Amino acid sequence: MEVALCPNSNEVHIYARSGSQWVQTHVLKEHDLLVTSIDWAPRTNLIVSCSQDKNAYVWTLDRATSVWKPTLVHLRLNRAATQARWSPLEDKFAVASGDKCVAICYFDEENNWWISKHIKKPIASTVLCVDWHPNNVLIACGGTDMKARVFSAYIKGVDQKPAPT
Repeated sequence: MEVALCPNSNEVHIYARSGSQWVQTHVLKEHDLLVTSIDWAPRTNLIVSCSQDKNAYVWTLDRATSVWKPTLVHLRLNRAATQARWSPLEDKFAVASGDKCVAICYFDEENNWWISKHIKKPIASTVLCVDWHPNNVLIACGGTDMKARVFSAYIKGVDQKPAPT
């Protein structure tokens, strides 16, 4: 059993259970400012972290060297990223931000990097939280304007057309 946490800094610490103790096994250092969110995809074993530095990283464990390797995600944000959340199928993730938008990020096989597309609906405030519907397409967002919104995060070429709900 492992857990990832941020000790109120720009680092992500990973701890593993050893008997009755938790032992620090890795320190992920890539962000410049405070890490605001971490989400660990259990099936694919990928970690996404986002930060006040307006960046997100997808961390991949190299099993041969036991080292976590970061991949920068091009978020195109002008304000801090506030939360990151993997989709149920773990093929994309959402990043909420102080930029009054949500970035839906997916892996582009052709160019071998993570790309983001912004939800183009007007949001009047900082988005603090995001969560996915089990269909892997709908996403709920909550902001500082005390409103919850539901958007489609469908990405052509990544998602299959969902069944009507």
